[in-house]
Amino acid sequence: MEPRSAIDLDPEEFRALGHRLVDDLAGLLERLPELPVTPGESPEEVRAALGEAPLPEHGAAPGELLAEARDLLFEHSLFTGHPRFMGYVIGAGAPLSALAELLAAGVNPNLGGYPLAPIASEIERQTVQWIAELIGYRPDCGGILVSGGNMANFIGVLAARRAKAPQVREEGMAGTRLRLYATHETHTWIDKALDMFGFGAEGRRMIPIDGSLRMDVRALRSAIAEDRADGFQPFLVVANGGSVSTGAVDPLREISAVCREEDLWLHVDGAYGAFAAAAPSAPDDLRALAEADSIALDPHKWLYQPAEAGCALVRTDADLLDTFDFTPPYYRLGADELHYYKRGPQNSRNFRALKVWLSLRHLGREGFAQLIERDIGLARELDRIIDAAPDLERGPGGLSISTFRYVPDGATSDEELNELNTEILGRLQTGGEAFVSNGLLDGRYWLRSCSASAPKRSPAPRRARCGTRSSAACRSPRRRGSPARSRAARRGTRSACA
Repeated sequence: MEPRSAIDLDPEEFRALGHRLVDDLAGLLERLPELPVTPGESPEEVRAALGEAPLPEHGAAPGELLAEARDLLFEHSLFTGHPRFMGYVIGAGAPLSALAELLAAGVNPNLGGYPLAPIASEIERQTVQWIAELIGYRPDCGGILVSGGNMANFIGVLAARRAKAPQVREEGMAGTRLRLYATHETHTWIDKALDMFGFGAEGRRMIPIDGSLRMDVRALRSAIAEDRADGFQPFLVVANGGSVSTGAVDPLREISAVCREEDLWLHVDGAYGAFAAAAPSAPDDLRALAEADSIALDPHKWLYQPAEAGCALVRTDADLLDTFDFTPPYYRLGADELHYYKRGPQNSRNFRALKVWLSLRHLGREGFAQLIERDIGLARELDRIIDAAPDLERGPGGLSISTFRYVPDGATSDEELNELNTEILGRLQTGGEAFVSNGLLDGRYWLRSCSASAPKRSPAPRRARCGTRSSAACRSPRRRGSPARSRAARRGTRSACA
């Protein structure tokens, strides 16, 4: 028997460590509802728990290291799978998917080229097909799993530029005045794309939104005509398939009609909301996802997967190949094989698809539709609780998102209310009882709840202590009197959430 490498583990030790870790994780999931959502520690406290040390000169026992890492993570983490985590759009991480991650890492296929990952590549292909079927997109589309929504949206933008402005490959961006169209509801990935891909701020034109926070299609038509007259080359419309701030869905059918008339690419950012197309109560506009040229969506959001798991869908596989297929001469790969390095920006790729594939087989279309429908129902129940509370005001919200703010007696200005609700958010996010995030709507600061992160053990919505008259965190330090109300705030919002 050949001697083992220092990095290897004895098979029996590996089994013992794995069994112990799985037992510990099962115990954590079992008691999670009784734990604080977060310990609420300061960065200084977290760093002190980790400690400062130089790179170890010598190694340590794996069992001791795993136990230390377990304790650090269990004691100093925010738990996104907690039933009262209602902050950013983050999947809880299905337990089966955690086991899938272990299996994927153990086999360690590299999904760049087919010879390095034959069955893993086929599983990813099937996973992409099933995701497309789940949301009503064409199952013969092209697609690839990526790290998350930013990367999935980048792929849509690059495919659009390649299809509508092919001259850029040879000539670069100099002298090409490309312009894309979006709204203030679009996530900040678009700012990165403008900078990274050379469009610059001039490459985007903001389109106004209507009273439901949706793109104004008439304004879109006018903007395209004006830009053509001014020497720009319109090439892309970015529509929201469920904004992360409020869940707003743009009028996709009408926007698609404009894109066909004007020969523009339609990309839908559905990183959060696209999976709601599987639910019975989904907005009608989400039934039009099939009209998009590309879609970004995140299984690690509303398919309850652990990060990382994003997905880019493109109308045809040829669009991805035309955009990303650069093959060096030293590659000797079969032409009839499925090579993902030709379909995205990465060459070396991990096996993200396994956890998604197993989850789709575990629950099926009906199971996920029921979970998503339940999340939407929880948000509407929270809306009813907010409406019934005399000192809470409801803001805009759709899909599984609710927004609200505390308005005590005597509050007379948005500035005062913004300061108060900012203080409430800070205390909620460190108090451990519940965790929400925020949005900013026409100068008004809103607390934001998103029911999309806890597929198990979810309690019915309840009124947290923060937000009641009895809470010190929520008492206004100023006057008390008769609050002004505006139950239907309806203008553009930007959120720090994703």
